[in-house]
Amino acid sequence: MPSPAESSLPERAKEDQGETGALSKNALKKANKDKEKAEKAARRQEQERQQKEKSEASDTSKHLYGLMPSTSDSPANSPKQQFSELAELYDAKEDQEVTVDARIHNARVPSAKLAFLVLREEAHTIQAVIAEGGPNQISRQMVKWCGGINSESIVRATGLVKQPKEPVTSTSISNLELHVEKLYMISEAAQMLPVQVKDCMRPPPMNDDLKEEVETDAQGLPVVSLAARLNNRILDGRTAANQAIFQLQSGISNLFMEFMNQHKFTWINSSRLAGAATEGGAGVFEIKYFDTKAYLTQSPQFFKQMAIAMDMKRVCEIGPVFRAENSNTHRHLTEFTGLDFEMVIKNDYHEVLSFGEKLMLYIIRNLQERAEYKRLTKVVDQVFPGAGDFKLPSGDEAQRFTFAEAVKLLNENGIEASEDDDLSTSLEKALGRIVREKYNTDFYTVDKYPSAVRPFYTMPDPSNPKVSNSYDFFMRGQEIMSGAQRIHDYNQLCDRMRKNDPPLDPLSEGFRHYTDAFRYGCAPHGGGGLGLNRILQFYLGLPDIRFATLFPRDPGRLAP
Repeated sequence: MPSPAESSLPERAKEDQGETGALSKNALKKANKDKEKAEKAARRQEQERQQKEKSEASDTSKHLYGLMPSTSDSPANSPKQQFSELAELYDAKEDQEVTVDARIHNARVPSAKLAFLVLREEAHTIQAVIAEGGPNQISRQMVKWCGGINSESIVRATGLVKQPKEPVTSTSISNLELHVEKLYMISEAAQMLPVQVKDCMRPPPMNDDLKEEVETDAQGLPVVSLAARLNNRILDGRTAANQAIFQLQSGISNLFMEFMNQHKFTWINSSRLAGAATEGGAGVFEIKYFDTKAYLTQSPQFFKQMAIAMDMKRVCEIGPVFRAENSNTHRHLTEFTGLDFEMVIKNDYHEVLSFGEKLMLYIIRNLQERAEYKRLTKVVDQVFPGAGDFKLPSGDEAQRFTFAEAVKLLNENGIEASEDDDLSTSLEKALGRIVREKYNTDFYTVDKYPSAVRPFYTMPDPSNPKVSNSYDFFMRGQEIMSGAQRIHDYNQLCDRMRKNDPPLDPLSEGFRHYTDAFRYGCAPHGGGGLGLNRILQFYLGLPDIRFATLFPRDPGRLAP
């Protein structure tokens, strides 16, 4: 700490000040430079402001573009604007005025007087033209603004439908274009996107679908991997192919509902929570349920059977199915959508098998014959060639084999298989190739599986207990459904459960309510569970089930 004498000494002059406190030459020079910079910036800002004001003053169409005008204050009884969808414009008339809400797919500005936009709505695209002049006195400012809109932004465009000099080959609506009179921004997309929708429109790499890297094709264009697509599902889902895929998925559900309603089934909504791992303990997700444990159900199987015991003679439902299987294959998910049905048997369990076959023939034939589904399939075929190449047998009957006949077919073609073991995935695929070549069908069923490879509730064949009254459905050589006649006799069911490997206690808390349904009396019944995602995948010939699933869940994916 300085002494009082030291503290009374005068301070040393600062480096940039003279003895009198004036600025040094260097500091003065720097201050002048800073002042000049500030003045120059101010003049530039003023010039830009004046230019902007001048430009706005001369902008004859500033009211025709920009941010979407607010309509919140419009009177309730004011006339509502009429809108068109791009899907309706294929047959639009020349000079018809339309207003559409669509995304900017891309933009091209060949000159200050002209801009071209491609507008996209679902799988439909049309070229929009913004040209200087015209009846509305379109300004160059409007042309520039429209041409600078970020891709994927949503806009509202009003204009006249015109016939172009030459067909526009880059859009789905090739014989017409939209001459824009007004264009407003509804929702602006970010300038930088993690993937481009136009890149997702090209086929993904087929050699290693789960690679994260973005590769390039022979033309040097980016090819987006399946993982990159799923990580950016919102953008990937906007492609024409994906729009078509999930509209077809909706179509399959609708056809399932149509058929069930025609045959007077009752729709049920069973729980996806259970107090015990009721189908043997393997492959179920355990969750915390307040102060105890619960499990996500593997299927609605038990609930369907209990509904039959309630005297609901025919029941069906569509809902999620959970499988805690660490299977990282092209056809497995930990959550998928099931199309389930169960029905009372009057004479023979083949009533159920025949019903299921007719159901699948109804779904597939209508996918192939209805105009809208045919159009959607063609859209998918542009990205996944062969999407429309699904074969069905002629007539109203499905091709059916017993398990023994299926094994014989494999053996006759030099492929080793046994009547005592279940068919592996490779054997199923081989059988599918043989059936397609020999019987000209991609859909068939296999009946009478060995009892040893089916669940405990499956009814054995009374004449040969080694085989069961059970069946699987196949598309392109891969399973889409497993079904059977169920055991409806209480004592027989309890006996089968105790002899199961591992043994199951029919009186335990997890099974008691299920087995009680049969103790109280239950009609003979059977059914099955179809996988919606697999039906879609194999009908279209998609290389991976994740392409047929909006937000797939597998052992490595919980988002988005």
